[in-house]
Amino acid sequence: MGNRFRGIHSLNLDGKGRLAVPSRYRESLQTEHNGQVIVTIGIDNRCLWFYPLLHWQTLEEQLLSLPSLNKKTRRLQRLLIGHASECQLDGQGRILLSSPLRKFAGIDKNVVMIGVGEKFEIWDEESWEIRRNLWVEEEVLEDLDDLPDLNSLRI
Repeated sequence: MGNRFRGIHSLNLDGKGRLAVPSRYRESLQTEHNGQVIVTIGIDNRCLWFYPLLHWQTLEEQLLSLPSLNKKTRRLQRLLIGHASECQLDGQGRILLSSPLRKFAGIDKNVVMIGVGEKFEIWDEESWEIRRNLWVEEEVLEDLDDLPDLNSLRI
């Protein structure tokens, strides 16, 4: 299913709330997903999650197959599926981020898209910098004995 998303991309929303998808991913999104993507809220942070349609459909099927009488399942379905917004790449490779999604993530103008494999995370730039710095500090301060052998990862 095409390229994995990776890297950090600093972007700006235009006055209408449109976001230009990084150019290196536009062609595969157009050819493999007909330019269709889903944007929903991130459930672990105040960011947005951006999925190519086919990846989203797989996740959505998994969510819908969970036991519907389970309170946590219903909450997860409401948050992810209930906030899911279908977006279509336009001729310039942009998507329109809805006002409710932008409000949830505190996105105004300066945006960072972080590729994390099957999806992008879309962050307000300032929120991303604060959160990233906290994560880096936490990793340095935490007991490193719990980490796997990082030498084998070649990082």
